[in-house]
Amino acid sequence: MSGVNDGHQDVDIDLGGLFRAIWRRRGRVLLATVAFGGLAFIGANLMSPEYQGEARLLIESRQAEFSGANQAQPQTADSPFDESGISSQVQVLRSADLIKQVAREMKLYELPEFDPTTNPSAISDVLVMLGIKKNPLDLPPEERVLKEFQKKLQVYQVEKSRVIAMQFTSEDPKLAATIPNAMAKVFLSLQSGAKLDSNSEASRWLEPEIANLREKVRDAEAKVADYRASSDLLLTGETGGTFATKQLNDISTELARVRGERANAEARAENVRTALASGRAVDTLNDVVASPMIQRLKETESNIQGQIADLSTTLLDGHPRLKGLKSQLQGIRTQILSETKKILGSLENEANVSQLRERQLVAQLNTLKATSAKAGEDEVGLRALEREATAQRQLLETYLARYREATSRSGENAAPADARVISQAVEPTEASFPKVLPITIVAAFASFLVSCVIIMLSELFSGRALRPVGRRDEEVYDEEPLEVQPVADPVTRPVPAQAAPVMAREPVPVAVVAPELEEPELAEPEEDDFSIVSVAEHLCTDDVRVAISVSPAGDEGSANAVTLARLVAEEGRKIVLIDLTGSACPTRLMAQTADLAGITNLLAGEVPFTETIHADRLSDAHIIPQGDADPVLAMRGIERLQMIIDALSNAYDTVLIECGPADVNAIRKVTRDRDTKIIISAPAVANEEIIDLITGFGEAGFGEIVLMTGTGYPQPGNSGRRAA
Repeated sequence: MSGVNDGHQDVDIDLGGLFRAIWRRRGRVLLATVAFGGLAFIGANLMSPEYQGEARLLIESRQAEFSGANQAQPQTADSPFDESGISSQVQVLRSADLIKQVAREMKLYELPEFDPTTNPSAISDVLVMLGIKKNPLDLPPEERVLKEFQKKLQVYQVEKSRVIAMQFTSEDPKLAATIPNAMAKVFLSLQSGAKLDSNSEASRWLEPEIANLREKVRDAEAKVADYRASSDLLLTGETGGTFATKQLNDISTELARVRGERANAEARAENVRTALASGRAVDTLNDVVASPMIQRLKETESNIQGQIADLSTTLLDGHPRLKGLKSQLQGIRTQILSETKKILGSLENEANVSQLRERQLVAQLNTLKATSAKAGEDEVGLRALEREATAQRQLLETYLARYREATSRSGENAAPADARVISQAVEPTEASFPKVLPITIVAAFASFLVSCVIIMLSELFSGRALRPVGRRDEEVYDEEPLEVQPVADPVTRPVPAQAAPVMAREPVPVAVVAPELEEPELAEPEEDDFSIVSVAEHLCTDDVRVAISVSPAGDEGSANAVTLARLVAEEGRKIVLIDLTGSACPTRLMAQTADLAGITNLLAGEVPFTETIHADRLSDAHIIPQGDADPVLAMRGIERLQMIIDALSNAYDTVLIECGPADVNAIRKVTRDRDTKIIISAPAVANEEIIDLITGFGEAGFGEIVLMTGTGYPQPGNSGRRAA
């Protein structure tokens, strides 16, 4: 625990002292633990036991499979089976109407458990008299029962399911099981009744609507029939077709047929005409061959040709018999030609008749086109009337279907509730409250903790559990300030500062003179007690977090501070050196280059913190170089230096600040902590000057000053460390 600087010692909490104080008072702690545990045990046994029963409902569709309403319906945002729907059912189970109905059916108002005014406590009467508490008798009995019922009831949705649990706590185990079951029964009845009411209301609403729609449908259909008759849009047997349309279609079909017959007749006549004109045999033409007369003539011609052939074998060409047969053959051929011409004339007549028929049909078609155009205009109005009639008819059919469905569900068991009981409450055999053993254990443990906390707080407030920070095996001297006397020995010794309350730790020797003595008594140190190696061991052994190095000799002392940092790093400690010298000697000795960002840049706010820390080129130590910012600008942010040192002390084992040949006033700007270790690096400074410097730091209130001398600069890893 941090203390206050400027003469007050920082303190921390002594955890070991706190535990020792608890151990010294273990009897009291044990007695309090046992006492409170016993009281809790007795109190738990004296409490009236309470029992808890639980029933569970599953919210699901209970519509019968054969019902038309059970057909798949699109899911909407307000589905009764989604998360909000289940939460709504929970609120229904907690509703006052449902609870009042259960209370009336079970006559709960007759039970003392549900009426707090039956056995009022003295404290409650006093609070009522003082006006702090409202008088329960001001409420009607039903409201008092409702209030107590809600205190004992707990309804919640089982996580990630459509199951609702109802828990009820009562002093009577039978009642604890009966009430949740009764609530489930009333809930299912209310749900079913709500469906029946909905169906009845739908039926009552649909009856007048259906009657009204029937009249509208009748009027719409009558308008369609009247308009059809007045516009001569008589319907034919075909769906949606009128008489004019049917007649137009028939004439168009007949016209196409007549045109085909005419074209066929003209083609056949042209074929016969071409055959006759070219002298080709006409017996190859279908129309000629198909003629019965031509067929008979061809048979006669064939017979005569046969006779001529038979007689030509026995008679000469000039025989009268042959001449007669040849004359008959010529006559037959003349008849065939004549009959062929008659067939040609017949085909031409047929083509002419078809042409005349075509003309008549075209004239009729043109007349019907005009009539059909007028009928199309009339059909626009007809279709509008038909659409209106169709819409009214469809609405009527929909209402009729819903009416039949609603009336079919009006039966007592036709509308089951969308829920079912999946777990009925059973009479509990064990009390849910109080749990004697857990209550006793918790009370005993709580009393143990409270006792320990009280003891620790008393130790902290009395100051017995606080210890100074950074002091170990300290020897305290008289409060009277000590006088620093010059030492005749030419060897420079470390001397405690004036007004320093403690002596410097070993291995740093001291020369102390009491106020009444005229001559100082010196403690003769060994040869290397003030060497760089000794100071490095002192920093490591005492775990010094922050040390300020002052070098009256200038760069030579700063070089010794660099050697000190490297020796501390060689001991395995994380150390960083801050170069606050004017000559930048540590920066030249440790940094890779001289143009690195450093402490002046950081104080001026030009660079972030991490860009100012660099590794030593010869050891594991780190350095924050002088930097290249404007010193005047950097001095404006000197107040930030202490925050920088505090932050570095949290990251490093030791923070060494090299200030060069600085005086006491300059060191005051570097640190506000008077207990900061001051190292005077004086390899070749007169003894009187060192004593004056130590005296100045002592008068400034700095608690411990360490003198460091040395003439050599050992590098890390060098076995000759004592050469310093």
